[in-house]
Amino acid sequence: MARMARPFDVCIRGAGIVGRALALQLAAKRLRVALVDPQAGDPASGHSDVRAYALNAASRDLLEALRCWPDAQHATPVLSMQVFGDKGGALRFDAADQGAPALNWMVDVPALEALLVQALGFQSLVTVMHEPCAAPLTVICEGKASSTREELGVEFEVQAYPQHALAARVACAAAHQQVARQWFSEHQGQGEILAMLPLDGEQGSACALVWSLSPERAQAMQAASEEVFCQELDAVSGESLGALTLISARSVWPLQSASAQQWCGSNAQGAWVLAGDAAHTVHPLAGQGLNLGLGDVAALAHVLDTRPYWRSVGDMRLLRAYQRERKTALALVGGVGDAMQQIFYQQSPLLASARNWGMSAFSRSGPVKQWVARRAMGLPASPT
Repeated sequence: MARMARPFDVCIRGAGIVGRALALQLAAKRLRVALVDPQAGDPASGHSDVRAYALNAASRDLLEALRCWPDAQHATPVLSMQVFGDKGGALRFDAADQGAPALNWMVDVPALEALLVQALGFQSLVTVMHEPCAAPLTVICEGKASSTREELGVEFEVQAYPQHALAARVACAAAHQQVARQWFSEHQGQGEILAMLPLDGEQGSACALVWSLSPERAQAMQAASEEVFCQELDAVSGESLGALTLISARSVWPLQSASAQQWCGSNAQGAWVLAGDAAHTVHPLAGQGLNLGLGDVAALAHVLDTRPYWRSVGDMRLLRAYQRERKTALALVGGVGDAMQQIFYQQSPLLASARNWGMSAFSRSGPVKQWVARRAMGLPASPT
């Protein structure tokens, strides 16, 4: 008599970075996983991605355990971060002050995705499928536009910002020296934020940029000639990296922060839980979006792995514990990013003076600055 196949423990809907990392993490805990990727096997589904993620030590540890951490060329350590206000304020963070090898690592998105796909090819407990299947627990990792979340009737509370993000990559005449730089500036009465983030390894001279602009200016900068675009970048950055050359396409998207009202539940088909951008999105200002998503992976894998043997993976007590932990993490990270966006978007002279004074005062704040830096780095509150 033929032996029946073991049923799936978890069905993951969505095969982005969070979905793939979760599949590998759960399989490492000996759970059988169905990973739903409607584009699996489609050679036309790949695309050029100009983004790079700032990943902290906690995210690095998780990806290294999965053997999916990119090589030195595609994971650039950031040794220092310099922030420049619009009226002379300045703020600096250094990894050496925290006793850490890096503040974070700028990770190339295509390189990371390729490693996750490769690792899945060697994991026998993960089955990639085109359609969802039955399982005691469904994890929804479909991104901020999740159709499954909408079908479940879960409210996704969105706060739209009056800005769009423009992302691209540039080659710099000067080496980046492993420094991430961020400028707060003003254009025609509206606040703008430009981040230049080091790429291509320790000796590299390329940067990923994320520029928060008004929707009209974002569209104009996307359509501008390469010469005009680089001139505008030079004006904001003060040519601190020398002459810039555009080396990628320019992508634009609206900025928002959002959170699902409910992150877990159950219905006739079984239990479900949200993770990654399907549960939350934050302003890119703090560089914590994917770190939050990978934090979801670690937290969910932990509650499932440490459950009593008699509890199902779809037990609501487990899923509510995950929800409480991750909503707390989101409140802290999302609140900081939202506050900074609001402070620098407003352009009254009084507020401009206050925020720039505040930046400089915070830079001298000692323990407070250290606590904020280590929290963002995914490290304990103080060096051990």
